[in-house]
Amino acid sequence: MWPASRQNNPKHFLPLIGGKSLFELNWEALRTKFRADEIYLQTNEVQAEIAKRLVPEIVSENIFVEPEMRNQGPATGFAAAMLIKRGLGNEPFMLIQADLIRTDNEKFLVAMEMADEIARKEKVYCTGGMKPKSVIEGVDYLVKGDLIKDVSGVKLYRIADYIDRSEKERVREMINAENLLLHWNHTAITPNNLLDLFKRFKMEWYEPLMKIATGGDEVENYALLPKGPIEEVTSQVERLGEAVVMEFPFEIWDFGTWESVSKYLNTSDENGNFVKTKKHTEIIGLNDLVVVETDDALLIVPKKDSGRVGEVVDKLKAEGKTELL
Repeated sequence: MWPASRQNNPKHFLPLIGGKSLFELNWEALRTKFRADEIYLQTNEVQAEIAKRLVPEIVSENIFVEPEMRNQGPATGFAAAMLIKRGLGNEPFMLIQADLIRTDNEKFLVAMEMADEIARKEKVYCTGGMKPKSVIEGVDYLVKGDLIKDVSGVKLYRIADYIDRSEKERVREMINAENLLLHWNHTAITPNNLLDLFKRFKMEWYEPLMKIATGGDEVENYALLPKGPIEEVTSQVERLGEAVVMEFPFEIWDFGTWESVSKYLNTSDENGNFVKTKKHTEIIGLNDLVVVETDDALLIVPKKDSGRVGEVVDKLKAEGKTELL
């Protein structure tokens, strides 16, 4: 979401909705059920400072600073290792992405309670899913098995199978099937059980993480983890029937592009143009544009192409224009 989103102020810290950031809204949603000292934050050093400025009640000791970026698999394992280090190895945790908005917080809290309950009873990996409205590329899918529980419309199922995003033909064939779900993450499991899965399926992650969990140097050991998505482990668990999925009966908004922001806010003009500038702006004869201005940059792009903004970022990197990143 360049040019507003920058390395030192990423999209989840931008005041996009009612003057508040996605991070603040997620924090407020969690605080309806949990105390501040029950919520942990994992990020890098720069973002940790921004988060504390936006939400002063964050407990500093509950911030886990990733030594470097190594993708979702190592990052999730790092969270588990740090919780084990705190003596919380048998306490279920759930990963909540700060750049998403869920439209029904009460039902999301019901889902969290479900995940907590089964993670305490069984040695299973728990994740989230939603009924797809159409084929979406670049994401994975899950096949529902037996129903375990239904509370207030939130349903918990055994996972019968995992469908990788590369299996496009299979997804197209099953898109209208009642048992197909779009995979929506929200990992929930105990830290000990997650590292046990890593031990079974990804020893090169398990060994450095266990050293961190038992007091080893965080920077040195984290650097040893090969980069990779958590699906390198969880897809195997899901195919073996050792995982469950919460089917969410609410919408989840993923603010990955300016088009998604314009749809959520519903603030486009009569010609479908979404304008976020500091100047009075008039657009004549053009439709469905995104126009976003900051102090040092201006973006103009058709809404349908707003996902290509990453190309601009890549171009600026290649040109060495770090001041615009």
